Amino acid sequence: MGDRSRLCSVWLGSETGILKGVSLSRKQAFNFCNSSHLTRDQEVRALCWADPAESELLVGSVDGTVKTFSIEKGAFTETRRCGDSAEGCFTGLAALNGSALVTCVECGTLRVWRGDSSEPATELNAGKNVCRMRQSPVHTHKVATGGKENGLKIWDLERPENPVFTAKNLRDDWLDLRQPHWVKDMAFIPNSDKVVTCTGYHQVHVFDPSSPQRRPVLKAEYGEYPLTALSLAAAGNTVVVGNTHGHVALLDLRKGLVRGCLKGLAGGVRALQCHSSQPVVASCGLDRFLRIHSLEDRKLQHKVYLKSRLNCLLLSSQGLEDGGEDTQGEGATQEVKEEDEVWDTMEQVEEAVEREPKRKTTEEEDQQKKSKKKRKKGQD
Repeated sequence: MGDRSRLCSVWLGSETGILKGVSLSRKQAFNFCNSSHLTRDQEVRALCWADPAESELLVGSVDGTVKTFSIEKGAFTETRRCGDSAEGCFTGLAALNGSALVTCVECGTLRVWRGDSSEPATELNAGKNVCRMRQSPVHTHKVATGGKENGLKIWDLERPENPVFTAKNLRDDWLDLRQPHWVKDMAFIPNSDKVVTCTGYHQVHVFDPSSPQRRPVLKAEYGEYPLTALSLAAAGNTVVVGNTHGHVALLDLRKGLVRGCLKGLAGGVRALQCHSSQPVVASCGLDRFLRIHSLEDRKLQHKVYLKSRLNCLLLSSQGLEDGGEDTQGEGATQEVKEEDEVWDTMEQVEEAVEREPKRKTTEEEDQQKKSKKKRKKGQD
């Protein structure tokens, strides 16, 4: 299994609890799990790298466990309890200083775990209905949280008593009615203190904690459906957002305008991630496909069928392979062939189509009228 895992450059977590790895160079996908013991409680909801060298993965499951997966060995090496399923699913997972671990669940409990201790070293309440927790890629001790009726908050885990920034809600609308807020995802903009968020009300907001204004410094909207995920391009000037109807768009953060859309998705988007050095973005969701799009010409470079509904994805910082033909995962190809054989062996049924009676032309109608008149005269 270690030979397979070392080939993979994209990792995905599925609703069935399977960790999936994709090798774009070989156009193959692999499952890493013990299929005989799979249950619904093992659904994968969060993925992150355990170390900067990307030698291990951290996999967060619905049952509150975090598993460590070794890329070198191609197997799970450790399992630790980091919560309870009654608290809700993981909304965020991050590694802190190598050995420490940061977790956040839907009820708003954010914990820092150090060493092998079964008790958290730090625990704080980020508010109810948390939808996402993200770690700053530069200052790893800073994280952002947000959710439904729970505005953006930025926390310093070295001083966790109070958030270092709490966003203020939008101003009342033109009817003086309060505008609800629903943060679905966020990201730290590189080379600045700003944070960009997307909401369940198809909005994109940029907040600047360094300014005295706690409301968004930039506001934009995309589409009519709730936005579910976002990711920043390497340059930091473009954000990629996806919604519940499978629409993915590129927005310019300098002007708040839509630069273009990515086509091909057929289901709600669950996760997006732009590569750290290449102009590509990976997406996955309910349609069971992993897709790799170019951010330059917005063309589809890779398309891999993975058989399960996908919740999250993680890209390797190593360079992804150049585009190729559409691919299907190992095991999926055989399934498609079997399905085709079933359809080929089925008996074809032809339905009899009832045709509408041909309408008579005006000449035929005139001749019928004349013949009727002649009959009447003959009878008289």
